[in-house]
Amino acid sequence: MSGPVQAQYEAYPYPARDPADEARRLITGSPSFLPEVNHYLFAGRRDFRQPFRALVAGGGTGDGAIQLAQYLQIATQQLGGAQHEVVYLDLSAASRQIAEARAAARGLTNIRFITGSLLDLPQLAPGPYDYIDCCGVLHHLPVPAIGLSILAMQLGPQGGLGLMLYGTLGREGVYPLQAALRQILPEEATPQEKLALTRQLLNELPPQHPFRRNPFLHDHQSGDAGLYDLLLHSQDRSYLVPEIVELLDTCDLEPVAFIEPCRYDPLSYLKDERLREQAAALPLLEQAALAERLCGSLKTHVLYAAPRHRAAACPAWPDDPALIPGLRGLPPAALAAALEKTGKLTVTFEQDRLELPAPEGAGAIVALLDGRRNLGQIAEALGLNWAQFSAAYAPVHALLTGVNKLYLRL
Repeated sequence: MSGPVQAQYEAYPYPARDPADEARRLITGSPSFLPEVNHYLFAGRRDFRQPFRALVAGGGTGDGAIQLAQYLQIATQQLGGAQHEVVYLDLSAASRQIAEARAAARGLTNIRFITGSLLDLPQLAPGPYDYIDCCGVLHHLPVPAIGLSILAMQLGPQGGLGLMLYGTLGREGVYPLQAALRQILPEEATPQEKLALTRQLLNELPPQHPFRRNPFLHDHQSGDAGLYDLLLHSQDRSYLVPEIVELLDTCDLEPVAFIEPCRYDPLSYLKDERLREQAAALPLLEQAALAERLCGSLKTHVLYAAPRHRAAACPAWPDDPALIPGLRGLPPAALAAALEKTGKLTVTFEQDRLELPAPEGAGAIVALLDGRRNLGQIAEALGLNWAQFSAAYAPVHALLTGVNKLYLRL
């Protein structure tokens, strides 16, 4: 991945970020939110007193690297033990400059910055890595499977990946417009001229065009970098769920979880009991493919993946009283009250609104999810033995992990 792709990100580092903003916010998200990584790839049992080495392959302006490094630095401060390392790798010197300035603004010293191609990873920054983040990169490579195989070979024996790939159905209208722009934009036009002509075309686009009718596309409204990345990229493709599974299979990898899990569950969209029964009988990956077709708005796929031999053991399961459940950004008391009052959990992703039924008695359990009590202590507080508690907790766990708001850890 070089030439026009590298030139694009030198001219328009993406996403646009201002290092001064680090004083007021930490940008977090999936993948690479550390409690989430621990939950999905290490069964909640990763000991962060031990050295942890992460790679952000295609670090861009730094979101993934900064998030990982900040949480790893906090882990070192709280737990002691080893200093961790985040390796940032990107083609664009301009993007790296922004990421380095962001790290400096936070006083992060656990990031090693490297300029270069993912395809040269074995020479530039060989593994092994405990975790590899690769977001928005593979779908810009000439042969994505080659890039993924290079990453997979640099994983440690217990390592895993966090990936983001473009989704076909949610990007409806993008690719016909990309092709049209390649046909009509003058070859000699500068990037600035291409942006101006593209904006003019968007103003003239017929209202029935799929791009115009797609309410989930916003990058072109965020500035030059977003518009160029969405419509003027020289190398770009998207994926359906089965195509992602096929890509992973070429490298002996399996998906551990798609984020958010409820969006990849067809039961989130089906109400008729007969249709629900049919959907529930499908293998899990076929269920995910069905959910994508029913949802229609997934413009990106975020997922965790691991080598096939350990994928089934990766996600944390509530089978150990010592595991501690923690909520992400949800006050337990307020959530418990809302579940008791409405009997459901309402969530919105983009413009998709899902209403998920809450299991009976969920409020009493959720009120105790303070991030300090372990499952055994919660069972004791409720006056339940382990078997009784496991039966009551399982559907609550499924509900909250389904919206990616609950993680387990030791």
